[in-house]
Amino acid sequence: MSISAPVDRHTPAHAIDSYLVSSYTVQYHIDDRLGSTIPGLRDSGMSDRFFDNWTTQLRKGLLEMCMLNAMSTGPVYGYDIVRQLREMDGLVTSEGTVYPILSRFKREGLVQSRLEESAEGPARKYYELTESGRQVLDRMRAMWALIVAGVQNMQTEGRGTGGDRR
Repeated sequence: MSISAPVDRHTPAHAIDSYLVSSYTVQYHIDDRLGSTIPGLRDSGMSDRFFDNWTTQLRKGLLEMCMLNAMSTGPVYGYDIVRQLREMDGLVTSEGTVYPILSRFKREGLVQSRLEESAEGPARKYYELTESGRQVLDRMRAMWALIVAGVQNMQTEGRGTGGDRR
């Protein structure tokens, strides 16, 4: 199986899901749609506990990049970030996960926020990348592209980029 999509500074957060190999429901069970489209996924012999741990670690590693991607085109209402992430197959998230990360991003100087009055209720907090946040996102995207290329190489050639195995 080959997974390929361009990743650059204009790639929207929801496009990153095309890289994900597995899709889970909130209960961390394999999503029926994906299980039926990837032959052998359910019958791989991989223990459920091992696979659950692997997908959890994969999601954790991608979540921050996806959140920064969501803000890459301009200010975004916090809950819209949550919604975008929920729409991604395989990236199980909640408000309880996203808002603490946004707070950490702000403390680290990666994002800035502002309150804006809303005709639909209380003021809304909008987040946007700082220059430092853009630089971090660019580095993440470059690393992600290297990882994807390496994984694709291993999938198509059956080996890593380290040369011949003898």
